[in-house]
Amino acid sequence: MAQALMAQGYVTLVGAGPGDPDLLTLKAVKAIAAADVVLIDDLVNPAILAHASPGVRVVEVGKRGGCASTPQAFIERLMLAEARAGLHVVRLKGGDPYLFGRGGEERAYLRSHGVRVEVVPGISSGLAAPTAVGVPLTHRSWSQGAIFVTGHGKDAACEPNWAALAQSRLTLVIYMGVARVAAIQAGLLAGGMAPGTPVAVVQSASLDAQRQLLSTLQDLPLALQASGLGSPSIIVVGEVVRCADAWDAHGANALAAAG
Repeated sequence: MAQALMAQGYVTLVGAGPGDPDLLTLKAVKAIAAADVVLIDDLVNPAILAHASPGVRVVEVGKRGGCASTPQAFIERLMLAEARAGLHVVRLKGGDPYLFGRGGEERAYLRSHGVRVEVVPGISSGLAAPTAVGVPLTHRSWSQGAIFVTGHGKDAACEPNWAALAQSRLTLVIYMGVARVAAIQAGLLAGGMAPGTPVAVVQSASLDAQRQLLSTLQDLPLALQASGLGSPSIIVVGEVVRCADAWDAHGANALAAAG
């Protein structure tokens, strides 16, 4: 079995980080350089492909909420076919493969078909976004932990329990939440979170196009609408947002463009 796995090629799931090519890990750079074919997500900075070999074949398999996307089943079958053809396949994903990146699904699928898989972690936008505006996810005075959560579940039965999350008193890092910000606000308020809780929204973290909004939970939907920020954005909710570089004495509605 081991000889068969070596002969048929293999797949590396690589975390491309939040966008800035300088935030790639050395292991990610080495994997990209050794790839025969790269399957690249829509949110990955194309500049990262500068690390690939001249003869590499690049296949765009964009996946973005609310837009036309490459079906997940197609991506998995393509990786399997390329690996069985004896190629080293790099599946290049924004952020980290195992944090809202479907890396677990892809690894399980490939392993179930006898394909060797390696996973290279990446810096998630949930880490890069708060850092980009001066916000620590934990702080001894304000938060003893952080929770990473999607803004919506796969279906109604998998929706996050916002009331319970509000009662955790931990920093909330919300992915894919812009379209559902009103429902998120309502759920957190219903769970007892203070209306004046600070909130940061960071769009395109680590890139030149980065923009950010500082607001409070009570003002968030209207402030976000007025700001013009959209996806991809990370929403950070918690007292740690008071550490943000642009947080003023009043602590609300401080909107600044990056640069």
